[in-house]
Amino acid sequence: MRAFKKLMRQLYTLLFCLALPLVLLRLYWRGIKAPRYRSRWRERLGIYGSQSRQNLIWLHAVSVGEAEAAFPLIRVLQNQYPEQPILVTTTTPTGSARVQAVLTGQVEHVYLPYDLPFIVERFFAHFQPRLAVIMEKEIWPNLFAACAARSIPLYVVNARLSARSARSYQKIPALIKPALACVTAIAVQTDEDKTHFIQIGAASSQIQVLGNIKFDVTIEKATIASGHDLKQHLLATRWVWIIASTHQGEEELFLKLYPALKASIPSLLLLIVPRHPERFQTVKKLCEQQNLNVLMRSAAAVCSEQTDIYIGDSMGELKMLYAAADIAFVGGSLVPVGGHNVLEPAAIGVPVLFGPQMFNFKEIAERILAADAALQCVDQQAISDAVLRLYRDEAFRNRLVDNGKRFVDSNQGATTRLAALLAQNL
Repeated sequence: MRAFKKLMRQLYTLLFCLALPLVLLRLYWRGIKAPRYRSRWRERLGIYGSQSRQNLIWLHAVSVGEAEAAFPLIRVLQNQYPEQPILVTTTTPTGSARVQAVLTGQVEHVYLPYDLPFIVERFFAHFQPRLAVIMEKEIWPNLFAACAARSIPLYVVNARLSARSARSYQKIPALIKPALACVTAIAVQTDEDKTHFIQIGAASSQIQVLGNIKFDVTIEKATIASGHDLKQHLLATRWVWIIASTHQGEEELFLKLYPALKASIPSLLLLIVPRHPERFQTVKKLCEQQNLNVLMRSAAAVCSEQTDIYIGDSMGELKMLYAAADIAFVGGSLVPVGGHNVLEPAAIGVPVLFGPQMFNFKEIAERILAADAALQCVDQQAISDAVLRLYRDEAFRNRLVDNGKRFVDSNQGATTRLAALLAQNL
């Protein structure tokens, strides 16, 4: 069995090596629309221009959502170990941009190396971390094996694993189980996540249920103030409905709803924030094809009475844009993406709506609905009904806001528990 597991990782490595030219070509292709995909590509191969570092805490967050969740944990670690250098890796340019915007000058930052032994070797030779922390559910067989070979304590934290993902991992147990055996501890969000990790090969003794650090979201007063200032000076007297973190196929649904809702809500302004920057211009063209008047956030201009759509084509401003809105719909939930973070708008004090596709946030979705702190809309008619009710019923709107803030506040504390877990190896 041990020989078979070794063979499986060798096969995985061979296939990854063969695919590497295609992976780099795809990176170049995506860079045509989003140039940041092509920048710093050498980091993905373990080639760095900076001086080598030793004895770091290394934390990996794939993209924006994982980075936002990691920030409170990073701040706690910085406060508890002020002399300890921290390395943060990401996979996506949007995640990288967010780390740089929030933590520039405070942490080292590079892209995660591709999971090939010779690339991983260069990464560890350059940075030499003393502790590795992987956010949510990233499982990289060669990277994990390299941590074990170097006796680097490895933690998977704020871990979540849907039933669908668990079924996928169960198809390759000879690859996944040895990788999980390299992990010191897995801090999962829920008991259900613990069950799924056990199903894919983790030992029960490895797993602790510590909650979700996304509840520990921090909203700066300056962010709220900036949102209110935007609403007052650029959005004027408009009733703002933000559609946040949208994906392809979602914007069309809201644009179809807009004319009828506008007839009932004359001051309605649709604020669309696409999830990926490369889609900003695509969404703009889509709106113009519907003969709608569009204003881009980057124009820094005042919305007129004729403006129908305001597109948030900026990075790192989503919390501020939530603060400028009257109600929020969180995207990625009307298409099979699995949803996005509904806790941020709830913490900010905006009534929250989302669609039926919330499998990546299943536990949060169920609990926020049970707390009467959000509305789930299964189709376009339900979305329209919810928006009209929130517009017309101020008491209902205020109750949803109050319940949302209370829901977030009452579930905080996972960051402190995670820091205590990591302290065992610090």
